[in-house]
Amino acid sequence: MTRWPEPVERVSAVLRAAAVDARIEQFGEETPTARAAARVIGCELDQIVKSIVLVCDGAYVLALVPGDRRADDDAVRAAVGADIVRVARSDEVIHATGFEPGGVAPFPQRAITQTLMDRSFLNHDEIWIGAGTSVHMASLRPQELLRLTNAKTVELGGRG
Repeated sequence: MTRWPEPVERVSAVLRAAAVDARIEQFGEETPTARAAARVIGCELDQIVKSIVLVCDGAYVLALVPGDRRADDDAVRAAVGADIVRVARSDEVIHATGFEPGGVAPFPQRAITQTLMDRSFLNHDEIWIGAGTSVHMASLRPQELLRLTNAKTVELGGRG
């Protein structure tokens, strides 16, 4: 059995416990951006899930956004009912998720109070998430991501 680095083991344990049909892969080069990940994997950019940690009125919110889009502050603000929305700093990302920026997985989480998932992911049979490091990614069905994160599906992002 493959022994993954500790952050990847945490992701793998959630997938196993939930009996999710998923595949974790390690790549020979880092995939710090959605565009790099899509190129290395050989998938469409909108199949890459960007896990963006936001601070919304002081609470940590995880936005799961397609690789070809950006999280729209107004859409996030409306979805969570917050007045102030900002991108989390590096130390806040680590505190909220337990993962280093560039390797954030959507689960398991530490201090995330709510997860938002762009509903466009449901148009795909397979999507790719960060799996704990900048060289590990996992593929799974979007319905499984929705179930594992207990996310609220919304229209999250504008192009860009």
